[in-house]
Amino acid sequence: MPRQFDLIAFDWDGTLFDSTAVIARCIQQAVIDVGGQPPTREQASYVIGMGLMQALAHAAPDVPPKLYARLGERYRHHYIAHQNDLSLFEGVLPMLAELKSRQHWLTVATGKSRRGLDEALRAVELHGVFDGSRTADETAGKPNPAMLHQLMQEFGATPERTLMVGDTTHDLQMAAYAGCASVGVSYGAHEPDSFHALGPRHVAHSVRELHDWLRDNA
Repeated sequence: MPRQFDLIAFDWDGTLFDSTAVIARCIQQAVIDVGGQPPTREQASYVIGMGLMQALAHAAPDVPPKLYARLGERYRHHYIAHQNDLSLFEGVLPMLAELKSRQHWLTVATGKSRRGLDEALRAVELHGVFDGSRTADETAGKPNPAMLHQLMQEFGATPERTLMVGDTTHDLQMAAYAGCASVGVSYGAHEPDSFHALGPRHVAHSVRELHDWLRDNA
């Protein structure tokens, strides 16, 4: 089949990496550690995909800015304690391998830090799979479209030939701002009912379904 998209950008947490529940719990515990009112699981999950400090400030509105550095430190403490418990969703590696064989440029656009993404990529032995990546601390956090603009510029891709795949409204809104198509996945941080207003081409309910859609439509 003819290729519809040259560049495919994947979100990381909740899209490729099964980390949503752990991240939400780490956010909750970090807020408790600095004396704030912990967010609900839904509130903590909502901010996943944003840059770290943007996310923590949104999840803990009663925590004063003077404690943000401590809040970030406590989040990283809890996440590091659990990062070895996390893994790619089943089926992600064969999906990426097939896309790679079809000569798509595969990239990551994530709210993680560069250090955090590099550690995750080393942990799951994905060296050489991705052609490029952008993290929130290198550019602007989602839904600002800077990550996608920079990736498109790096590879010479046009918005019409670029696809963003993610599990949050932040991902889909970023794609819309960048003029790109998007696909949502329902197994991550956000409820899929909120996706439809942002016009994704498809909402996949499993990695298997995502794989099938990309094979037939990407």
